[in-house]
Amino acid sequence: MTEADVRKGMPPVKLSREEFERRYKGQFVDPAFAPLQRELDSITAAAWDAYSHSRKAPLTRKAGTGFSDPDYDLAVDWLEARAKILEAQRRHDDAGETPRILIINGSARSEHTCPGEMSKTWRLVKLAEPVFVAMGFAVDILDLSRLASEFGKTIHPCKSCVGTAMPLCHWPCSCYPNYSLGQAGDWMNEIYPLWVAAHGILIVAPVNWYHVPAGLKAMMDRMVCADGGNPDPTSTHGKNATEAKAMELKGWPYPRHLAGRHFGVVVHGDAVGAEGVRRALSDWLTDMQLISAGRFAELDGYLGYMEPYATSHRDLDEDREFQQEVQNAARALGNAVRLGRSGRLGDPGAGLADPNPK
Repeated sequence: MTEADVRKGMPPVKLSREEFERRYKGQFVDPAFAPLQRELDSITAAAWDAYSHSRKAPLTRKAGTGFSDPDYDLAVDWLEARAKILEAQRRHDDAGETPRILIINGSARSEHTCPGEMSKTWRLVKLAEPVFVAMGFAVDILDLSRLASEFGKTIHPCKSCVGTAMPLCHWPCSCYPNYSLGQAGDWMNEIYPLWVAAHGILIVAPVNWYHVPAGLKAMMDRMVCADGGNPDPTSTHGKNATEAKAMELKGWPYPRHLAGRHFGVVVHGDAVGAEGVRRALSDWLTDMQLISAGRFAELDGYLGYMEPYATSHRDLDEDREFQQEVQNAARALGNAVRLGRSGRLGDPGAGLADPNPK
């Protein structure tokens, strides 16, 4: 293959109308829709029109003051997400507000769907929650199992805009929703404010094949905009790669939108991989300039090591030491947040200039 062949680009993805209609109508196989074929034909025709004309964001308004190009049309969805983030940041910075802890359930398992049994991860989340409540924190729980059990909950994949230029990656993410492709219902616009409002984040996750579960990884990928992302999409006039590259080459500050928050990590497995996943999560959070709450707040271990899966809940019941370690992780994180809020625990790297902020 020649260089010219390589630069021809990736294979086209545009569907014919026939293929589009086949896929679109595939959502309506339930016999309950059979009497509604005329209505479905009309809806499918409207969806085809949006798809064929690539109407990603059909509802827009002028950016207005505070943006480099106030006359640029921004998606209403993005502006609403930004407003929620700004409000969350206000609450985070208000010394009079009750400090918040965000606990993230990283498991996709739930008794509300296959396999119809509560996850051990959720039980660990519920062990940590009352510790924070008793310490006087407001607690938000982000239950990522809802991606697999709740209608309309989706985290679409990161498109890696940052691989072209950092300013092309907007904060919050502007890639979704994309109505022309049917990529709606993206959960991230609700998730970003939870992170922003939090003073401490505790991630509780199982090991899935040496990695975090898919839903947690999808969220992690979409958090890239919090680590150097551009808060002004008008500066790149949407996704103008040339403008974004020029901005980065002039010197990009890589703003860390979540810097200074404290974190803890609890990872559990049954045979392998717990330490590796714990390290990966810790490295990721540290790279975003969040601050570890220390050794007790970073926990990895095994429940029923090499024992049958069928007895794993019993193993958790009997493992009082691991339960206590989870509660200690919560206490350590809570203590770090308290000290940080009082000014007695700061970032050891504060004030140091990073010669390579990427």
